[in-house]
Amino acid sequence: MLLTAAAALAIVAQDHTPLRAAPHPRATQLTTLWQGETLEIRDERAGYLKVYDYRRERGGYVKSEAVREIGLAEADAPGLLAVVRFLRDSAGFEALGISYGAAYLKAAPAGALTAEPLDAIARMAERLADAASGSGVRHAGAAAHLEVVEQFGIRMRSFERNGRVQVCYDGELFRRLLSLPRASAEEVARAVLGLTRPDCIDPAMGVLLRAPQDEERSVLLEKVEERSVNAMTRSRLHARRAAVWAAIAYEKARLGQPPAAAAQRAVAELLAAQPDDLGEERRGEYRDALLRVGAIRWAAVAPGSQAGPLVLSTVSGEKGQTCLTLAEVNRPAVALVRRCTYGIVWTASARPIARGRALVLAVQPLESWRELWVFHESAAGWTIDVLPPGADDPDEGYVDFAGFTPTTQRLLIAREVKERSRFHRRFEELRLEDLVPVKEASSPELLPDFGRWQDATWRRDTLALH
Repeated sequence: MLLTAAAALAIVAQDHTPLRAAPHPRATQLTTLWQGETLEIRDERAGYLKVYDYRRERGGYVKSEAVREIGLAEADAPGLLAVVRFLRDSAGFEALGISYGAAYLKAAPAGALTAEPLDAIARMAERLADAASGSGVRHAGAAAHLEVVEQFGIRMRSFERNGRVQVCYDGELFRRLLSLPRASAEEVARAVLGLTRPDCIDPAMGVLLRAPQDEERSVLLEKVEERSVNAMTRSRLHARRAAVWAAIAYEKARLGQPPAAAAQRAVAELLAAQPDDLGEERRGEYRDALLRVGAIRWAAVAPGSQAGPLVLSTVSGEKGQTCLTLAEVNRPAVALVRRCTYGIVWTASARPIARGRALVLAVQPLESWRELWVFHESAAGWTIDVLPPGADDPDEGYVDFAGFTPTTQRLLIAREVKERSRFHRRFEELRLEDLVPVKEASSPELLPDFGRWQDATWRRDTLALH
């Protein structure tokens, strides 16, 4: 519905407002109205307003106190903007705030338009999308509020991610804001962060379509003048750049291009972020970036020569496959075990386990998911076991080889994973023979073997200790 200055208008201020067939509390209820809905006022009678709902194409009566009359003349613009400012950070009132924002954009003269109302409306739209996805402050009317704001041109995209529906604002007002010359650095930063969210990328998108989108995201993130934003925004930008460059490194590896520079940029951006500046509300953005960079970190390391009694070789298999063969150095032609994978094989991660007939290797089948493959000898012969970051509805994560205890033949590993929107970090000891967990803790200091037998290279390079 378009807002027009010619009609007397009212905005519904309360959810579950009944639209009745007559001006009486016991009159037939025609439908339920939600906050933010805009109605045309046609008459007033007995404490009720006679209104017409253009969205539903029907008229009726609403209680006068359930709505707020508004004007769309230029003189009304300051008052409308004041309400937008009051509502823009109020969780659960996004539809009402967006409705007032649309009214302000209609009333304000074109020459007076600044980035402030666009920023406010876009932020409320983003927060409403999060509420509808279940990732923000939840409220029962989120689905109905999405329908309300659609009449003002607020468009949402939705797709399935790990069995849940993800709703995302399409970012039109954020893009309009970036074209305004008078936008502040903070407003530009919020727009860029809104347009580069990793959780708002369709997971079904193939690498050929995804790669140019991530390049565009990286360009957007360079638009912000870092010195002019506050500490929280600066760390959010570093964390977001880290996540974007991690995605670019993965895509380059998938396309057969050198990924090292992109992976090194991802690590550098992550280390530049200060998690203490983010507060508890935004700390999840840092943890998400940490998992994404942790998954790709081996792309920043050049493969070296293999030492030890075991040697791992790779050859191309079917299209997109890499086939791995493990053999002994003194008998390279005799394969101990062989397997093919569509994941990215990070050969720089291959570590033969001294005094343990085994070798570990990082394999990354997805952008933010890295597994640990354990080649080891058991009573039944040589086998390859795959250690995933997690198994309980996981979203993203990685597993690191952290060391080996030769006296007890235990493998030391570190896992970081996001499961059911919660982040978990675990340090574990596994029996090498069958990879059965023996001990686990939330910190390596709680496991004595980590103090004595942890791998020095892991200690130096891992992100699990950040």
